[in-house]
Amino acid sequence: MSDTQPAVTALEEPTRSVHGAFLATMALANLGIMLAFFAPLQNLLPRMSEQIAGADGKETALAVVTGIGVIGSVIGNPLAGALSDRTTSRFGRRRPWMLGGSLLGFVGLVLMPNMTSIFTLTLVWLAVQFAVNAAYAGLTATIPDQVPVRQRGVASGLVGLAQALGPVVGVGLVSFVVVSLTGGSYLTAVLFVLLVLPIIFVLKDPQLPEDQKPPFALGAFIKSFWVSPKAHPDFGWAWLARFLVSLSIAMATIYLLFFLTDHLGFDDEAAGQRQTVLLALYAGGTMITSVIGGYVSDRMGKRKMFVIIASFIIALAGFILAFVPEGQGGWGITMIAALILGIGYGWYLAVDQALITQVLPTAGDRAKDLGVINIANSMPQVLAPVMAAVLVTQLGGYTSLFLAVAIITIAGAIAIVPIKSVP
Repeated sequence: MSDTQPAVTALEEPTRSVHGAFLATMALANLGIMLAFFAPLQNLLPRMSEQIAGADGKETALAVVTGIGVIGSVIGNPLAGALSDRTTSRFGRRRPWMLGGSLLGFVGLVLMPNMTSIFTLTLVWLAVQFAVNAAYAGLTATIPDQVPVRQRGVASGLVGLAQALGPVVGVGLVSFVVVSLTGGSYLTAVLFVLLVLPIIFVLKDPQLPEDQKPPFALGAFIKSFWVSPKAHPDFGWAWLARFLVSLSIAMATIYLLFFLTDHLGFDDEAAGQRQTVLLALYAGGTMITSVIGGYVSDRMGKRKMFVIIASFIIALAGFILAFVPEGQGGWGITMIAALILGIGYGWYLAVDQALITQVLPTAGDRAKDLGVINIANSMPQVLAPVMAAVLVTQLGGYTSLFLAVAIITIAGAIAIVPIKSVP
């Protein structure tokens, strides 16, 4: 074992530095999960919804599929996290959930293009969401399990980098390399499993002894998903801030393909290609700030200031998009906004995720509590399609949508201020 290899028990706070193989495979697994989530969400599902419901019903169909489907995320992540915290397998607490979730997600992604109604497409996407989030629950817990506080900015920065690259790689592959819905879904499924597998072999996932397993009672188990903001105010404020920023990002991206066709006037093929360009700019901005921002945060020992600054950068991108003129002449401004959005969101993801790992209530419930945090990521996926649809179709179009994005993001920045236990 390397002298930098973490040597911790299941519930011990890590203090030894993690090595490069762990960080690399953690980033790859996050890339696979983000690819499996965002390639369908931002490209395959909009196209499937339009194919089934037609051009006139595509917005409503997509809102139904994504809005109901995200229940799999809202339930799957904290539930899988709580069960992961109690898993006493000799293979560890996290690996069984990462492997099982990726294999189940593979099956769902393969089935998706064969669905012929919005009802069946919604059911399959619900299952995919549950599977992807089960794998994600195990993966996110590896940071507080394995990574000491002094390295969490860098580790979270790599996660942010993977989260930015996932949509670019996924949408790029299904827009340029394998453009058919069937082929794109199959490719996404295969890459999901292949990118998660390496960490299964690299991760030193200590077994939870039976005598350290949290006691199980159904009532107490259900109640454990409520983390009192009164008892744990910093956790509550962090949850609210993540919810608001996640809501703004979801609202900004859920109708991106439709923004390119309906507001900027590109045809379907050109819109898919330009969507990839925007995501590449977004990823480029994220790469500039995610790992570097996390490293600087680690060195300075400060989180709140960087999260607030990053949130305001995201809000700036929203204000710019709100005033993009109709027609293809607005393409240049849209590209600038995408780059700014990436710079802000990459910085935000790196530092905010590190901040969150420092306000978790107990070591024994790390995966469950991170699952509760993930509800703040998932619930916006329910609200965003509905709110965005109302704003776009009834309350002023894309100008109103992106102004709302900016205002909600600023509210998320304000929610960081009351946190006291993290500088």
